[in-house]
Amino acid sequence: MSPLLTTLEQQARTLAADERARLTEMLLESLHDTPLPETEAAWQREIERRVAAYDRGEAQAYLAAEVFTAARLQGM
Repeated sequence: MSPLLTTLEQQARTLAADERARLTEMLLESLHDTPLPETEAAWQREIERRVAAYDRGEAQAYLAAEVFTAARLQGM
């Protein structure tokens, strides 16, 4: 662990629980601010694959309300 990270960890531990929770949220959000180009390209390929499968009639679509109802009924 780098010295800076060690210092930040020690300082974060002195924060109140709600402040640590907010810091955690901020750090997690920062990981999603700039997606990696490889990840974005992979998602784009997956989206295209799924749309093509749907267009060919190989994939079935479901209404969100039906999915949520089924999940509630199964206790998910």
